[in-house]
Amino acid sequence: MLICIIALGFIFDYINGFHDAANSISTIVTTKVLTPLQAVLWAAFFNFLAFFISKFIIGEFGIANTVSKTVYEQYITLPVILAGILGGITWNLFTWWRGIPSSSSHTLIGGFAGSAIMASGFHAIHGSIILKIAAFIFLAPIIGMITATIISLSIMYICRRVSHKRAEVWFKRLQLVSSALFSTGFSMNDSQKVMGIIAAAMIAAHPLNIGLNVHTVSDIPDWVAFCCFFAISLGTMSGGWRIVKTMGTKITKVTPFEGVVAETSAAITLYLTEYLKIPVSSTHVITGAIMGVGATKRLSAVRWGVTRSLMTAWILTIPVSAILGALIYLIVKLFV
Repeated sequence: MLICIIALGFIFDYINGFHDAANSISTIVTTKVLTPLQAVLWAAFFNFLAFFISKFIIGEFGIANTVSKTVYEQYITLPVILAGILGGITWNLFTWWRGIPSSSSHTLIGGFAGSAIMASGFHAIHGSIILKIAAFIFLAPIIGMITATIISLSIMYICRRVSHKRAEVWFKRLQLVSSALFSTGFSMNDSQKVMGIIAAAMIAAHPLNIGLNVHTVSDIPDWVAFCCFFAISLGTMSGGWRIVKTMGTKITKVTPFEGVVAETSAAITLYLTEYLKIPVSSTHVITGAIMGVGATKRLSAVRWGVTRSLMTAWILTIPVSAILGALIYLIVKLFV
């Protein structure tokens, strides 16, 4: 079962990669700075580079540690984790199929919490961590929106005397940098969530004398972290074009200038939450940033009807994935 959980964790990261690939490449594709193939290769490279930054520069995987503590250790069992991952994969595939840019992060956490509640009751989950993560469903896009608005207004003021044609050329070049920054932040945030789940599984398996000797997230083997980052990079290279359309065209019309601002603002937000060790949705962050940059032109430039639909999906993600995790736990228990 432990092997199955680890394999499913890597599969979840792969799905996360192609599900959320749109977050890091939608603007750079819709502004025609890179072709779709070039864009996914560019993003995937920086997704993988994030492993070395987390491991050797930051020196820890703080978000993985937070995710592993979503459920109290004494209530974590292998069936609970297995059901949680399966619940998360189910909702992720459904939202990808429907072209809804939902949060893979909250899907995984919701599934994990839901299966634990079904197994042991509500006292099994770490309430303060769940509430903190839930709060950032609203705070992350707001931070992204505010940051984008400030950066957008600042750049417009600084470049007020620069010709439109010259500015367009520079912003197309800068989009390569902003996309790289966002792709790195996305991978640092999202890859660690599965690491946290696998760490919880290895900790739960320790009393079974399997010989892993894992007591905390810092004890997990390097190959686990390496494979998580690699899987998300591989997923990014597989695309995610349904959601590219939603993110790149349906919220607001995105130009190279707006792409630079949105991606830079989203990257700053992701680095901030990495520092705070709070798992957030890169989908929420980039959507908020795109809304912020669109609103600086005029409020009507943002298609608020689309954003309302997205917000509904975001709010539903944790409870729906929790229900899926709980139901799948009942099925798993029939066989183990």
